[in-house]
Amino acid sequence: MLDRDGFRPNVGIILLNQKNQVFWGKRIRTHSWQFPQGGIDRGETPEQAMYRELQEEVGLSAEHVSIVARTRDWLRYEVPDRYICKDARGHYKGQKQIWFLLQLVVPDHALNLRASTHPEFDAWRWNDYWVPLDSVVEFKRGVYELALTELSRYLPRQELRSRFLRQGVRHPADDLESPLQNPSAPS
Repeated sequence: MLDRDGFRPNVGIILLNQKNQVFWGKRIRTHSWQFPQGGIDRGETPEQAMYRELQEEVGLSAEHVSIVARTRDWLRYEVPDRYICKDARGHYKGQKQIWFLLQLVVPDHALNLRASTHPEFDAWRWNDYWVPLDSVVEFKRGVYELALTELSRYLPRQELRSRFLRQGVRHPADDLESPLQNPSAPS
């Protein structure tokens, strides 16, 4: 299913762990890495396609994630001719995508790259949020940058857990025995 400009409707998925690192999958039998993504079938909404692709590619269902945000509009990239089969040249230009930012709400071991009979990935890892821009195939880089930038403002805030901060911060409970709050305490 192509639009009148030759772009196939598609969804992209940025999956976050609790440290705001992103899931990065290695395409099966290649050395190329990418975010989960896939086409929108006729009659599907982008959200329905996202959940289907999430299940097929990484074995997660709706209860394993929460939707944090999605891109406002379609983001497009053109696929170079060398990646397009001869029969589709002249008709197919590339992908137009709605991107979803998801938060994983279950442990990592829920991920299953063999959830479908046609696996998309044969390895995966967690990366810092912006790292994929350095290693994604060149023709997708612009769309990745647009999606990551637009969705970055929705990243869940991280709690600071530094031992240095804990040592230097005083809490009201620490001052219960101070002379100002307990006049009978020796100064």
